[in-house]
Amino acid sequence: MAEACGVSTTWYTWLEQGRDVSASPQALARLAEALHLAAAERAYLFELAGRRDPAAPEPDRELPRHVLALPHHLAIPAYVLDHTWTARAWNAGAARLFLGWLDGDHDRNLLRYVFLSPLGRRLIDDWEERGRRVVAEFRADYSRRFTDPALAALIGQLTAQSPSFRQYWQEQAVLRREGGERRFNHPVDGPCRFLQSTFVLASNLGIKLVTLAPENAG
Repeated sequence: MAEACGVSTTWYTWLEQGRDVSASPQALARLAEALHLAAAERAYLFELAGRRDPAAPEPDRELPRHVLALPHHLAIPAYVLDHTWTARAWNAGAARLFLGWLDGDHDRNLLRYVFLSPLGRRLIDDWEERGRRVVAEFRADYSRRFTDPALAALIGQLTAQSPSFRQYWQEQAVLRREGGERRFNHPVDGPCRFLQSTFVLASNLGIKLVTLAPENAG
């Protein structure tokens, strides 16, 4: 097995014994190939080792129709984000809530809306706190695809054009997208509160369905 993986017998023995050895992504890839691991097993191996698989597929650019249809089956505001945090589908409730983003003909990227749109800054209550958390949540996603050129371009644009994003990005905080209460100062509906939940697509962790249930709903 060591010969098939292109590593020394000693190193492979230590790996089997659970010793504290350093396994590069390339060595793990050779190990996965030698063991003929299935896709899920290979992903599990890299998760255990805390490494990124160099052969991991690029995120799908075209989303399945049934995923894009999900927001339209819900009676509460909902939208689908791709791995760049760009909205790919949304319902009428989300369009009504997120003026300047999901209504009309606007840029659909959530990060650009939060940090570059005056409408976004006015709509989101306690904008500074929310903006800092959004960046920390985005960094957690970015860590899985740090070589993606689309993400690099997005971060470069936001760093250059938004002092707030630049400051929060340099803080290097990392948070899960946990949901919870979201408050807005809507120009038509006035102050409103929602409970946000985020659902991740099992077959593509970069795709999220975000829902906002009115806090006063039964």
